[in-house]
Amino acid sequence: MAESLPSHIAVEGPIGVGKTTLVHRLAVDFDAELFLEQPEENPFLERFYADPRRAALPTQLSFLMGRVRQIQTLRQNDLFAPVRVADFMLEKDRLFAEATLEADELALYEQVYDNLTIDAPRPELVVYLQAPVDVLRTRIARRDRHYERGIDPAYLARLCERYAHFFHHYDASPLLIVNASEIDIVNNEQDYQALVREIRAAPNGRRYFNPLPFSM
Repeated sequence: MAESLPSHIAVEGPIGVGKTTLVHRLAVDFDAELFLEQPEENPFLERFYADPRRAALPTQLSFLMGRVRQIQTLRQNDLFAPVRVADFMLEKDRLFAEATLEADELALYEQVYDNLTIDAPRPELVVYLQAPVDVLRTRIARRDRHYERGIDPAYLARLCERYAHFFHHYDASPLLIVNASEIDIVNNEQDYQALVREIRAAPNGRRYFNPLPFSM
């Protein structure tokens, strides 16, 4: 089963789009090793949502260090799992930094980033999930994480813009761009299986998946 799959699948997209839900399901179905972001371990995140201006820099640096540690673990496990799925790429860290930090803070962040030794493995497939801000807000409210209750819609909009710009120019790996606004991979098995078929197709270059929602 795993022989026909990319060995490293990264799922990306803005907050609330469904990355973690998807990679959990893929890990089970593909018998894959799972690598997850763990935002709840960032001690500054709740303060950031309460007061973004004051807590942006320590929040972002904490995320950067955590992602670097995860990348190191992923590289160490390269030989032990035929398929790996992750709900992040290291490149996302810069996207969030650009969306949250003031110019002088971003310059400091860049100095730290540039002085780290980062050898991030390149995914064999990137799945980019897109959805508009109103859909993201609905999904964030539905999962009801206490530290996300105060997310500013303008912040979500900036993140969506950064993601769209980044993936418009992205060509480092095969890319599957998914319109995730109308599909429900949690409660609708047909939606999920349609997406899995696209992932199994292992696209070369850039492909788009703009599905119509299935009715149950």
